[in-house]
Amino acid sequence: MSQAASLPRRIAARLLHELRQALPPTLFFFVGFNVIVLTTNLVLAPYLVAAGDFMLATVAALVVGKAVLVADKMPIIRHFDRAPLIQPILFKTAIYCVAVFIFRLLERFVRYAVIEGHAIADFPTHLAATFSWHRFAAVQLWILVLFLIYTTAAEFCQLFGVEEMRRLFFSYRPSDLQLNRRQRIRELLRLSRLTDLHAIDELRDPSTDAHQRLVDVLRRLAVDRR
Repeated sequence: MSQAASLPRRIAARLLHELRQALPPTLFFFVGFNVIVLTTNLVLAPYLVAAGDFMLATVAALVVGKAVLVADKMPIIRHFDRAPLIQPILFKTAIYCVAVFIFRLLERFVRYAVIEGHAIADFPTHLAATFSWHRFAAVQLWILVLFLIYTTAAEFCQLFGVEEMRRLFFSYRPSDLQLNRRQRIRELLRLSRLTDLHAIDELRDPSTDAHQRLVDVLRRLAVDRR
């Protein structure tokens, strides 16, 4: 009975975990796509033309969120995690763009074959007849730009930690010197390099140079409570 009772809880916990992971990219692209639709419609308003729909932008954001969730499960996505930031940013952006393209194609196939009830064999012909290179290029360019912004922010959050980024943006007082903020970021980068170059046993050993450097970095990062 206990195992049977715990199964729904495990399923619910798993679904909640997946929703939490998909929420940040979904919200980001929900805002991004709807801003693009809004600004495009404002530009075209004098010509009485509407170039986009907010509901379609919202659905597209959901598709992107699911694509990011699936792409993050692939082992290849972590290939450049130990490389300089530019490499994982560009690599993950490319992976995400390909994943979104595939999901957009699948979403279109499901709508055509399942929802509208057309023959599966007719889908390639329908796709070729309705395909527009101009629209495809415009959508993919915006997806690329938004993914560059999203991936850059995600990499910085992973590097410094979500709490540290939240403090940088929302907690530090305006009277804090900008130089102190830059110095804090440099110390965090030194701390990251120390953990990359030295094992935990070496960092724990007080007789090693790595331990002394770690203590120096932590001392400079410590908040003066006086």
